[in-house]
Amino acid sequence: MSVTVRPERPADCPAVDALVASAFGPGRYAKSAYRLREGVNAIESLSFVAERDGQIVGTVRYWPVDIGRTPAIMLGPIAVHPSMQGQGIALHLMQTSLAAAKALGHRVVVLVGDEPYYARVGFARIVPMGSVTMPGPVDLSRVLGLALVDGALAGLAGEVRKPRMDAAWDAFGAGLAPLATPAGQ
Repeated sequence: MSVTVRPERPADCPAVDALVASAFGPGRYAKSAYRLREGVNAIESLSFVAERDGQIVGTVRYWPVDIGRTPAIMLGPIAVHPSMQGQGIALHLMQTSLAAAKALGHRVVVLVGDEPYYARVGFARIVPMGSVTMPGPVDLSRVLGLALVDGALAGLAGEVRKPRMDAAWDAFGAGLAPLATPAGQ
């Protein structure tokens, strides 16, 4: 049984929401990353799903953020159905979506996660540690960044926050053309 990675479609939202809810539970609402996504739409052009036999078995989404005055994107959540974990699906989702982000001209990606896991696609702790902060409680050693353009992380500093509405995002990411309201994220 093969897995296909494809762009997320509006009809996928209930399955994606259910997958994220099962992967992260209700505690996800208290996390700083969730607070940054609340009331902001995912970037449609960077939302992908993994599908097997017509069923969504993996998902990745990105959200517009600003770090200080620098526009960036935030990866997450990424989730894979428990029965499919350990098969490289999350890695494939990240590789596909990061290639799309680079092709679309995005420069900086940030996330909160385990460095050894995300280092597989190039993420590393932002240095100096503490130069990039998040609202609310977060372990700053887990704030990771990826430069999609050489040098894009150099001198990056400030708090990660929801984007200014005058930022140049695609219509979906800016909330101008909602695909669907993610109920579980």
